[in-house]
Amino acid sequence: MAYIERAIQKILKERVRSSKCLLLTGARQVGKSTILIHEFQDYNRVTFDDRLARLQAREEPNLFFLNNPCPLFIDEVQKENSILEEIKLRVDASEKRGQFILSGSQKLELMKGMSESLAGRVSVTELSGLSLREIFQVPFNRHFVPTDSYFSEREKQLCSYDNLWEIIHKGSYPELYAEDRGWQDFYASYVNTYLERDVNELIVSDSIVFMKFLTAVAARTGEILNYANIAGDVGVSEPTVKNWISILERTGIIYLLQPYAASALNRAIHTPKVYFRDTGLACYLTRWLTADALKNSAVAGSMFETFLVSEILKSYSNEGLDYRFSIFYYRGKDKRVSGENEIDLIIEENGVLYPIEIKMTGNPKASMAATNTVLDKIDARKRGMGVILCMVDKKTYLRENLVALPVSYI
Repeated sequence: MAYIERAIQKILKERVRSSKCLLLTGARQVGKSTILIHEFQDYNRVTFDDRLARLQAREEPNLFFLNNPCPLFIDEVQKENSILEEIKLRVDASEKRGQFILSGSQKLELMKGMSESLAGRVSVTELSGLSLREIFQVPFNRHFVPTDSYFSEREKQLCSYDNLWEIIHKGSYPELYAEDRGWQDFYASYVNTYLERDVNELIVSDSIVFMKFLTAVAARTGEILNYANIAGDVGVSEPTVKNWISILERTGIIYLLQPYAASALNRAIHTPKVYFRDTGLACYLTRWLTADALKNSAVAGSMFETFLVSEILKSYSNEGLDYRFSIFYYRGKDKRVSGENEIDLIIEENGVLYPIEIKMTGNPKASMAATNTVLDKIDARKRGMGVILCMVDKKTYLRENLVALPVSYI
């Protein structure tokens, strides 16, 4: 399979130089093993997909490390958590950096013992599927934030993202771009091999019920999470759905976008929104089998929003940044108008709140950002430039503090 250059390569090398351990997380098949093997060819490698390797790591750790000396790359490390205490002993006995590179399809919180065993010793980095920048080989690698400096730097490397709906439908898994792999074949294999095996192992459920659950969540991408509604569709309890949602999030299948919390917004909804990380997988599960059918469907708007939210998150993770404390949404009744009001995304940086609307339109209007003024109620925060991310051809100011941006600016 042809190697695709990844934006995060430089960050990984810097963190291996500065940390005793590196942990690279991300969903299955986003390219974790590929990038680590390509960029760190002098490392010995072992994968815990191999049951014999897991057994030796558990029962004879000293022998395991004799057979697999440092510098060592351990793939799918979450499958044998007992090795983490042994790694801790070894990194504490040496001042060397970059002794271990670990990868796993489960996040730190789900790896029992990781946070206790390697606290302060491990640099955690996330790899997502391919971004638009990576697909179109755009070298720009700053996280999206609508400031003048961002605009001026981004405009030096703008690229027209052709066939956007083809990419939204195709998804972001590297194998679909590195090889001539059939879309339905890939996702059928992905669901059967990875989701049903890996995630269902954690959930321990009937595979048919689990598929109903996955499909129910995919059908709600871009919506406020309603556990009871999903439980009713699937035929399981609400606590069960909450547990399963948590596992999907921690294995990188979905993302829960948290509401912005501020005491001034006392009529805001406090429930997260759910987004599938990969729109191709969401399309496969909900049976949108072509890009044209998707583009003209009733779910086009939610898929468009899901895709752009994912792209913005990738812009953070590819720069090695934690977006969890920077990106939120708002929905509530804090404005004096009837009904609920929403801001699709709020990006917080350096005490400034940047409201972002995502609209599948080529004719944006300032009224689409009417809710932005609710942010003026928040003390100790300033409202920054508002953005309508949409299908316009060029950057267009609708007001002094509101700009319509093409997708190419992400």
